[in-house]
Order: sequence, then C-alpha cells, then structure tokens
Amino acid sequence: MLDDSQEGHHTMAVQRESDELDEAKVEAFMEKALGDISGTMAMGLCHLGDRLGLFKDLAANSPAGSEELADRLDLNERYVREWLRGMTAAGYLEEPEPGRFALPAEHAPALADESGPMFLGGVYQMLPAAMAPYERLTAAFRSGGGVGQSDYPDILWDGMSRFTGSWFESVMVDDWLSTFPHVIERLERGVEVADVGCGAGRALIVLAKAFPRSRFVGFDNFPGQVERARANAEQAGVADRVTFETVDAAQGLPGRYDLVTTFDVIHDAADPKRLLAAIRAAVRDDGDYLMLEINCQDRPQDNVGPVASMFYGFSVFYCMTTSLANGGAALGTCGMPEAVVRSLCTEVGFSSVARSTAEDPFNVLYDIRP
Repeated sequence: MLDDSQEGHHTMAVQRESDELDEAKVEAFMEKALGDISGTMAMGLCHLGDRLGLFKDLAANSPAGSEELADRLDLNERYVREWLRGMTAAGYLEEPEPGRFALPAEHAPALADESGPMFLGGVYQMLPAAMAPYERLTAAFRSGGGVGQSDYPDILWDGMSRFTGSWFESVMVDDWLSTFPHVIERLERGVEVADVGCGAGRALIVLAKAFPRSRFVGFDNFPGQVERARANAEQAGVADRVTFETVDAAQGLPGRYDLVTTFDVIHDAADPKRLLAAIRAAVRDDGDYLMLEINCQDRPQDNVGPVASMFYGFSVFYCMTTSLANGGAALGTCGMPEAVVRSLCTEVGFSSVARSTAEDPFNVLYDIRP
C-alpha cells in the first residue's frame, strides 16, 4: 500500500501525464476509431447490397427510389429505404434528387462489376463468414489451438472464390504470366500442370480456357473445395482437361509436372517447408513452380496502412488460426515476404527465384526453378 506521501506523488504523476496529452491527437484518434466503426457498418450494408442484388440493379437502373427498387428485387421497401440512406451516408451512393438514389459510375467496378479486377463483392461476403466462429477464436486466444476450416460457413468459400476469381480472370494471363514469357510459351505448346491448394478451381479453369493444349490437375486437402472445383469445371466446360483430387500435398504429389502452381497457399500451410519440399520433388528438372503470395514487406514494422491492416485481420480470422488448428507454423497472411520466399525455396532445393514485375497491391508472383 502507498503511504500518504507516495500516494500524493502518484496522483501528481497521473495528473502530469493527463496534462501532457496532446488533445488534438486524442481527437484525431477518436475520429479514426469512429470512422473504423462506421466502416464496419458500411461493410455489413455492402454485403447486403451485394447478396440481394441491390448494387447491380442500381448500376443498371440508377437513379431509383426505394419503392421501385424493392419492387424490382421483390424486397421489403422499408428495409431498402434504410439501406439506401445508410449507403448514401457512407458515401457509396448519391441522392441526386430527394428520394431517388444513384450508384456513381466510378463506384460500379468495385460494387457491381463481378467480372472486373476491382470487384469487392467476394470480400464483403467473406468477412462476416470469417467472423462466424468468433467464440471459438476467442477461446483459442486464451488456450491456444485454432479454428479449423470445417468450422466456417460455406459462404466463406463462395466469397473467397468470387474474390480471387476476379483476379484470375482479369489479370493472371495478361498481367501476371506475361512477365514470364517462357511459361506462356510452354503452356501454349502443351504441358502438364498441377495446382496445389486449388480451392474452388477458378485459377485452373482460367488457365484451361487460355491454354487448351495443356492438361491440369488441382489438389486440395479440403473435400468441400474439391467438390466445388469439380462443379465449376463442369459448368465452365473444361472438365475434359481439368481434374481435381483430395490430396494432402505436404505428404507428396502423385506424379511429376512441367508446371506446379500455388495461389496464396504457402502462408496458410501447416508446414510450409515440407509442402515446398513436396512441390520441389514434383517439379520436373526443366520445369517451373509459380508461387503467388501476399505482397508484404520483409520487415513486419513496415506492414502498415489500410491494406496491411486488412491482411492482419484476415490472418487472425482465417489464415493464422486455421494453420494453428492443425498444429502448424502459423506464418499468417504477411508471413511470406520476398526474403522468406527466397530462403525457404533455397532450403528445399530450388536454384532460382524470379519476382514478377507486375504491379499489384495485394499479390506478388514468383517464377521458381529447380
């Protein structure tokens, strides 16, 4: 316990600390914190707008009032009206005349153009699903372990497929692969390709359409994703040259291939080094390994700002915790910067790592050779 003298000194120290606070910084941070809360609410409203078709309808039929918008989509007018007001308050919509709302053309690529590289609907779908096992994650903070893939609702995988699929379909061939012309030449000539951690198969489907002379197989250790990939390949009309199998690739791949790919997979792996060793064994001596990884900095303290904040959020709510659920290395979303990529690939026997010159705020593509 403090005596009277000590208590007086303590009170004065606390008072001095309070007096020394920069009130402008306090207010600035409060504004930021409120902005983040507002952004969270806007994200939830955006998920509704995407899921219910509100953004796409407004993109095609702006401006619109709440009654006509509700009628066209068979929705409740009162909910639609409140949603329109909320999205306008957040700056996503405009109200050019009282009671009529418009989606600005400049906002449509992010909110309504599902085929474009800027579309965010998949992210809006993923985020609520990623937070669904919140109590299990909270328990893991206290006792360790993690949240397994099977603990997430199916809409997470659908959202993930929509989010990454827009990249694959818009930029993979013309932007990412174009920086490695020899890979394109081999794909055009016809090679055997394996994709590790194929998810819903969107990447291989894009490649199969672009390079019909090549043959593709996707591997994933989550059966639900393999089923989705097979269905997607059938729907896309490429099932004759794209197959999918449930395989734990870290245990080894069933064959050798001219090209092996991973798309944002290694940082999620329970044992990244073992998985990379299995990939090295599966790449033919004259082949290539294409690794797409998160665009992050070598020094963790340099990963700051909105994009890095998003990455760390995904890490806590999915990437890191699913690795820990399997007793894994838990590299996390920002766990494979270039220095780590080069180090791990050298350790497992690859001889060269070339970084793509394509500019992308989210991802980096590497061509890695035996």
